[in-house]
Amino acid sequence: MNKDNKLGMGLGALLSTSNKDASDSGIQTINISQIQPNPNQPRKNFKENELGELANSIKNQGLIQPLIVRRVDNNQYQIIAGERRWRASQLAGLHELDCVVKNYKENEVLEAALIENIQREDLNIIEEACAYKDLIKLKKINNEKLAKMLGKSSSHISNTLRLLELEQKIQDLIIKGDLSMGHARALIGVPNAYDKAREIIDKNLSVRQVEKITSSFKKTKKSNKPKDPNILDLEKELSNKIGLKTSIQFNENGSSGSLTLYYSDLNQLDEIMKRLKKQ
Repeated sequence: MNKDNKLGMGLGALLSTSNKDASDSGIQTINISQIQPNPNQPRKNFKENELGELANSIKNQGLIQPLIVRRVDNNQYQIIAGERRWRASQLAGLHELDCVVKNYKENEVLEAALIENIQREDLNIIEEACAYKDLIKLKKINNEKLAKMLGKSSSHISNTLRLLELEQKIQDLIIKGDLSMGHARALIGVPNAYDKAREIIDKNLSVRQVEKITSSFKKTKKSNKPKDPNILDLEKELSNKIGLKTSIQFNENGSSGSLTLYYSDLNQLDEIMKRLKKQ
């Protein structure tokens, strides 16, 4: 089984690879001062109350699940998976932690960290979007391939990634939990989106209300967008060939769309059907 196919099977499958470069040396007890977080950790926000609860649990029960780390320079270890447990262990006053040491390469560290956080649903939606973006770049794949790897729908991947089009101030509102994904999606491509985001929060507007407010702008924007001259030439050529007015519309990604034929009376419709039946 190749490593790409292990993405959807959980972190355990990824870490149990038989590749000798990623082999572990068993569980080791390491001084907490020798352990450092991964600067590329996809999770950036750790809620203090949740860390406090985990710290109390660790005080009472100990650290049940070891950290996964790799050795770096100066007898230090970098966290591959388990930064939240490491932070809580510091709060709990632990001096040593059980760790599984992996000889992971730099790209494997990022991949494992991304997958662990995604599959445990430890990320807020913006961190999740950044994780998808990083995985797409890291593995040189498209949205559909990533969706299959993670066992998620392609539309979820695409909709989540689109949130990164919003300005940082709106992303911060999402991270804090002031704005839902549904509200945020309705603001994509809308002018003065931050002001509208504040209005959503202040007036406690529903997603449906926001969609209704922003839909009129999006329709106007779409209708005012000039059509590509190449498409206009193609429409003209097709109209001349079949003797009917035609319209070609492309979706936003440009890979699909629709072709519309216009008829003025039933005779023209009948002629169209005869031509199609001959094919």
